Amino acid sequence: MTRLSVNVNKIAVLRNSRGGALPDVVEAARACLDAGAHGITVHPRPDARHIRADDVLALAQLTRAYGVEFNLEGNPFAPPRAGYPGFLALCEQARPAQATLVPDGDGQLTSDHGFDFARDADALQPLVDALKALDCRVSLFADAGSAVERAAQIGADRIELYTGPYAEAFAQGDAGAVIAACADTARRAQAVGLGVNAGHDLDQHNLAAFLAGVPEVLEVSIGHALIGEALYAGLDATVRAYLRIVSGALSS
Repeated sequence: MTRLSVNVNKIAVLRNSRGGALPDVVEAARACLDAGAHGITVHPRPDARHIRADDVLALAQLTRAYGVEFNLEGNPFAPPRAGYPGFLALCEQARPAQATLVPDGDGQLTSDHGFDFARDADALQPLVDALKALDCRVSLFADAGSAVERAAQIGADRIELYTGPYAEAFAQGDAGAVIAACADTARRAQAVGLGVNAGHDLDQHNLAAFLAGVPEVLEVSIGHALIGEALYAGLDATVRAYLRIVSGALSS
Protein backbone atom coordinates (compact mmCIF):
# COMPACT_ATOMS: atom_id res chain seq x y z
CA MET A 1 0.00 0.00 0.00
CA THR A 2 1.39 3.38 -1.00
CA ARG A 3 0.91 6.07 1.62
CA LEU A 4 1.00 9.85 1.20
CA SER A 5 3.11 11.92 3.59
CA VAL A 6 2.77 15.67 3.10
CA ASN A 7 5.90 17.78 3.53
CA VAL A 8 4.92 21.13 5.08
CA ASN A 9 8.31 22.86 4.79
CA LYS A 10 6.95 25.40 2.32
CA ILE A 11 4.35 26.59 4.83
CA ALA A 12 7.23 27.51 7.13
CA VAL A 13 9.05 29.27 4.27
CA LEU A 14 6.04 31.54 3.79
CA ARG A 15 5.72 32.17 7.53
CA ASN A 16 9.40 32.98 7.93
CA SER A 17 9.37 35.37 4.97
CA ARG A 18 7.20 37.75 7.01
CA GLY A 19 7.98 36.76 10.58
CA GLY A 20 5.38 35.99 13.20
CA ALA A 21 3.28 32.84 13.35
CA LEU A 22 1.25 32.90 10.12
CA PRO A 23 0.62 30.79 8.19
CA ASP A 24 0.58 28.27 11.03
CA VAL A 25 2.54 25.13 10.18
CA VAL A 26 0.64 22.96 12.64
CA GLU A 27 -2.75 24.11 11.35
CA ALA A 28 -1.66 23.43 7.77
CA ALA A 29 -0.55 19.94 8.78
CA ARG A 30 -3.86 19.44 10.56
CA ALA A 31 -5.74 20.39 7.38
CA CYS A 32 -3.72 17.83 5.41
CA LEU A 33 -4.46 15.11 7.96
CA ASP A 34 -8.15 16.01 8.08
CA ALA A 35 -8.19 15.58 4.28
CA GLY A 36 -6.85 12.05 4.69
CA ALA A 37 -3.06 12.34 4.37
CA HIS A 38 -1.35 9.36 5.96
CA GLY A 39 1.44 11.34 7.60
CA ILE A 40 3.49 14.52 7.80
CA THR A 41 7.09 15.07 6.71
CA VAL A 42 9.45 17.90 7.57
CA HIS A 43 13.11 18.48 6.78
CA PRO A 44 14.59 20.96 9.27
CA ARG A 45 17.92 22.45 8.23
CA PRO A 46 20.59 23.87 10.51
CA ASP A 47 20.03 27.43 9.28
CA ALA A 48 16.32 27.19 10.26
CA ARG A 49 15.33 28.78 6.97
CA HIS A 50 11.98 27.04 7.13
CA ILE A 51 11.10 24.34 9.69
CA ARG A 52 12.47 25.09 13.16
CA ALA A 53 13.10 22.82 16.12
CA ASP A 54 9.95 24.07 17.85
CA ASP A 55 7.92 23.16 14.75
CA VAL A 56 9.33 19.65 14.88
CA LEU A 57 8.17 19.17 18.46
CA ALA A 58 4.73 20.64 17.78
CA LEU A 59 4.22 18.45 14.72
CA ALA A 60 5.38 15.39 16.65
CA GLN A 61 2.63 16.09 19.17
CA LEU A 62 0.04 16.62 16.43
CA THR A 63 0.86 13.41 14.56
CA ARG A 64 0.79 11.40 17.80
CA ALA A 65 -2.67 12.81 18.53
CA TYR A 66 -3.85 11.74 15.06
CA GLY A 67 -2.12 8.36 15.27
CA VAL A 68 -0.25 8.90 12.00
CA GLU A 69 3.36 8.76 10.90
CA PHE A 70 5.75 11.63 11.50
CA ASN A 71 8.70 11.48 9.11
CA LEU A 72 11.69 13.60 10.10
CA GLU A 73 14.28 14.16 7.38
CA GLY A 74 17.75 15.59 7.74
CA ASN A 75 21.48 15.37 7.36
CA PRO A 76 22.76 13.39 10.35
CA PHE A 77 26.29 14.72 9.88
CA ALA A 78 25.40 18.42 10.20
CA PRO A 79 26.79 19.74 13.50
CA PRO A 80 24.49 21.37 16.06
CA ARG A 81 24.36 25.14 16.35
CA ALA A 82 22.21 27.82 17.95
CA GLY A 83 18.58 26.90 17.35
CA TYR A 84 19.44 23.51 15.87
CA PRO A 85 20.43 20.74 18.29
CA GLY A 86 21.44 18.31 15.55
CA PHE A 87 19.40 15.68 13.74
CA LEU A 88 19.88 12.86 16.23
CA ALA A 89 19.03 15.17 19.14
CA LEU A 90 15.84 16.26 17.38
CA CYS A 91 14.89 12.63 16.88
CA GLU A 92 15.54 11.95 20.56
CA GLN A 93 13.14 14.77 21.46
CA ALA A 94 10.45 14.18 18.83
CA ARG A 95 10.61 10.38 18.48
CA PRO A 96 9.40 10.33 14.85
CA ALA A 97 8.04 7.09 13.46
CA GLN A 98 10.51 7.41 10.60
CA ALA A 99 13.87 9.12 10.30
CA THR A 100 14.99 9.74 6.73
CA LEU A 101 18.69 10.48 6.41
CA VAL A 102 19.65 12.80 3.55
CA PRO A 103 23.16 13.88 2.48
CA ASP A 104 22.48 17.57 1.88
CA GLY A 105 24.96 20.31 2.70
CA ASP A 106 24.09 23.59 4.40
CA GLY A 107 24.29 25.54 1.17
CA GLN A 108 21.95 23.35 -0.86
CA LEU A 109 18.66 24.90 -1.89
CA THR A 110 17.05 21.46 -1.76
CA SER A 111 18.14 17.84 -1.64
CA ASP A 112 19.59 16.79 -4.99
CA HIS A 113 21.28 13.39 -4.56
CA GLY A 114 21.32 10.26 -2.46
CA PHE A 115 24.06 8.67 -0.42
CA ASP A 116 27.06 6.98 -1.97
CA PHE A 117 26.66 3.81 0.06
CA ALA A 118 30.06 2.39 -0.86
CA ARG A 119 31.64 5.52 0.62
CA ASP A 120 29.16 6.50 3.35
CA ALA A 121 27.92 3.21 4.83
CA ASP A 122 30.54 2.89 7.57
CA ALA A 123 29.87 6.46 8.77
CA LEU A 124 26.11 5.89 8.64
CA GLN A 125 26.20 2.63 10.61
CA PRO A 126 26.36 4.12 14.16
CA LEU A 127 23.68 6.68 13.30
CA VAL A 128 21.37 3.99 11.98
CA ASP A 129 21.97 2.02 15.18
CA ALA A 130 21.24 5.06 17.37
CA LEU A 131 18.01 5.87 15.55
CA LYS A 132 16.78 2.29 15.68
CA ALA A 133 17.45 2.35 19.44
CA LEU A 134 14.90 5.20 19.55
CA ASP A 135 12.38 2.95 17.77
CA CYS A 136 12.62 5.03 14.58
CA ARG A 137 12.24 3.31 11.25
CA VAL A 138 15.33 4.38 9.29
CA SER A 139 15.17 5.31 5.62
CA LEU A 140 18.19 6.39 3.56
CA PHE A 141 17.97 8.75 0.57
CA ALA A 142 19.14 6.84 -2.50
CA ASP A 143 19.78 7.48 -6.17
CA ALA A 144 18.47 5.07 -8.77
CA GLY A 145 21.29 2.66 -9.55
CA SER A 146 23.00 3.01 -6.17
CA ALA A 147 24.36 0.11 -4.11
CA VAL A 148 21.25 -0.28 -1.96
CA GLU A 149 22.39 -3.71 -0.80
CA ARG A 150 24.92 -1.92 1.39
CA ALA A 151 22.11 0.07 2.99
CA ALA A 152 20.51 -3.18 4.06
CA GLN A 153 23.79 -4.43 5.49
CA ILE A 154 24.04 -1.50 7.91
CA GLY A 155 20.52 -2.04 9.23
CA ALA A 156 18.40 0.47 7.33
CA ASP A 157 14.72 -0.39 7.05
CA ARG A 158 13.98 1.48 3.82
CA ILE A 159 15.43 3.59 1.08
CA GLU A 160 13.81 6.71 -0.33
CA LEU A 161 14.35 6.90 -4.06
CA TYR A 162 15.37 10.40 -5.13
CA THR A 163 12.89 11.14 -7.92
CA GLY A 164 14.22 14.49 -9.15
CA PRO A 165 15.73 12.96 -12.32
CA TYR A 166 12.47 11.11 -12.98
CA ALA A 167 10.42 14.30 -12.72
CA GLU A 168 12.79 16.10 -15.07
CA ALA A 169 12.69 13.27 -17.61
CA PHE A 170 8.91 13.05 -17.37
CA ALA A 171 8.60 16.77 -18.08
CA GLN A 172 10.75 16.27 -21.17
CA GLY A 173 8.52 13.41 -22.34
CA ASP A 174 11.12 10.66 -22.05
CA ALA A 175 11.00 9.02 -18.63
CA GLY A 176 11.26 5.40 -19.73
CA ALA A 177 14.92 4.87 -18.93
CA VAL A 178 14.68 6.59 -15.54
CA ILE A 179 11.57 4.59 -14.61
CA ALA A 180 13.40 1.39 -15.54
CA ALA A 181 16.37 2.37 -13.36
CA CYS A 182 14.09 3.22 -10.42
CA ALA A 183 12.19 -0.04 -10.84
CA ASP A 184 15.42 -2.06 -10.93
CA THR A 185 16.72 -0.30 -7.81
CA ALA A 186 13.43 -0.88 -6.02
CA ARG A 187 13.49 -4.58 -6.85
CA ARG A 188 17.09 -4.93 -5.68
CA ALA A 189 16.22 -3.14 -2.45
CA GLN A 190 13.19 -5.32 -1.86
CA ALA A 191 15.22 -8.45 -2.56
CA VAL A 192 17.45 -7.67 0.44
CA GLY A 193 14.55 -6.79 2.73
CA LEU A 194 14.35 -3.02 2.31
CA GLY A 195 11.09 -1.14 1.91
CA VAL A 196 10.95 1.54 -0.79
CA ASN A 197 9.79 5.12 -0.38
CA ALA A 198 10.08 7.87 -2.98
CA GLY A 199 10.18 11.63 -3.08
CA HIS A 200 11.27 14.85 -4.76
CA ASP A 201 9.44 16.79 -7.46
CA LEU A 202 6.56 14.32 -7.63
CA ASP A 203 3.30 16.02 -8.57
CA GLN A 204 -0.19 15.35 -9.87
CA HIS A 205 1.09 15.03 -13.44
CA ASN A 206 3.87 12.50 -12.91
CA LEU A 207 2.92 10.53 -9.78
CA ALA A 208 0.60 7.95 -11.35
CA ALA A 209 3.15 6.97 -14.00
CA PHE A 210 5.84 6.59 -11.36
CA LEU A 211 3.71 4.34 -9.17
CA ALA A 212 2.64 2.30 -12.19
CA GLY A 213 6.26 1.76 -13.22
CA VAL A 214 8.00 1.17 -9.89
CA PRO A 215 6.82 -1.83 -7.86
CA GLU A 216 5.55 -1.72 -4.30
CA VAL A 217 6.35 1.86 -3.33
CA LEU A 218 5.34 2.08 0.31
CA GLU A 219 5.29 5.86 0.75
CA VAL A 220 5.62 9.04 -1.26
CA SER A 221 6.66 12.28 0.42
CA ILE A 222 5.37 15.31 -1.46
CA GLY A 223 5.67 18.95 -0.47
CA HIS A 224 6.77 21.60 -2.92
CA ALA A 225 4.34 20.71 -5.71
CA LEU A 226 1.46 19.91 -3.38
CA ILE A 227 1.70 23.20 -1.49
CA GLY A 228 2.04 25.10 -4.76
CA GLU A 229 -1.03 23.40 -6.22
CA ALA A 230 -2.92 24.08 -3.00
CA LEU A 231 -2.54 27.83 -3.58
CA TYR A 232 -5.08 27.41 -6.37
CA ALA A 233 -7.29 24.55 -5.18
CA GLY A 234 -6.86 24.59 -1.40
CA LEU A 235 -5.12 22.08 0.85
CA ASP A 236 -8.12 19.83 1.37
CA ALA A 237 -8.89 19.44 -2.32
CA THR A 238 -5.24 19.02 -3.28
CA VAL A 239 -4.51 16.33 -0.69
CA ARG A 240 -7.64 14.48 -1.76
CA ALA A 241 -6.52 14.68 -5.40
CA TYR A 242 -3.22 13.03 -4.51
CA LEU A 243 -5.01 10.37 -2.53
CA ARG A 244 -7.15 9.58 -5.58
CA ILE A 245 -3.98 9.17 -7.65
CA VAL A 246 -2.49 6.80 -5.07
CA SER A 247 -5.73 4.83 -4.85
CA GLY A 248 -5.93 4.61 -8.62
CA ALA A 249 -2.39 3.29 -8.81
CA LEU A 250 -3.19 0.67 -6.19
CA SER A 251 -6.30 -0.54 -7.97
CA SER A 252 -4.77 -0.64 -11.45
